[in-house]
Amino acid sequence: MAATTAPIHRDPRAGTTAVTEPPAAGWKVADPAPLGLAAFAMTTFVLSMFNANLVNGDGVPVVLGLALAYGGIVQLLAGMWEFRNGNTFGAVAFSSFGAFWISFWLLEAFYAKDITGNVGHAVGLYLWAWAIFTAYMAIAALRVSGAVLLVFVLLTATFVLLAIGESGANETVTHWGGYIGLATAAAAWYASFAAVVNSTFARTILPVVPLNIGRPRAARRRIESER
Repeated sequence: MAATTAPIHRDPRAGTTAVTEPPAAGWKVADPAPLGLAAFAMTTFVLSMFNANLVNGDGVPVVLGLALAYGGIVQLLAGMWEFRNGNTFGAVAFSSFGAFWISFWLLEAFYAKDITGNVGHAVGLYLWAWAIFTAYMAIAALRVSGAVLLVFVLLTATFVLLAIGESGANETVTHWGGYIGLATAAAAWYASFAAVVNSTFARTILPVVPLNIGRPRAARRRIESER
């Protein structure tokens, strides 16, 4: 029997413009992106409230449970589901940041106390590494949507400021990182909200501004015709 190639479908309402294979008959694949974005947004919001010094720093441990369960495990699951959807960007982004929050939980709960010498330099290195990853994901987001691109641009700035603040023991810079982190959380919540609402209403209610930067002309025409 000759092999057949299944058509590729795009959901123009999705915030991550996933390319997926058609689901099996009677089973519809849900978009995991809104869940991953919501998990990232809430955890980032709560931690950023402390980083911005808007809440007493003694309450930081309240972030740990959220970082493990919602920002970590749930976001990691969203990344695994994006692999099933064939969405490379979403799979890499959600899996990585799910692992980030789990590693943050492990660091704060078990390992930070074992760091000898300058803790700020060690944590700063950790944050610089995540800033580099986030920066190149921001470049990839130029092919996703304006909403997602904004999240990654703001998140890159957040990591850079937090890394500078930790490395130089500069609380003012750390506080600015917290404020930009709050903006990042707001952008991620919007992208999640838009994807949920647009999917529920089966039409565009809240725009996410799909981006065609760098797409070949033929690919742009095909995507636009499918809309």
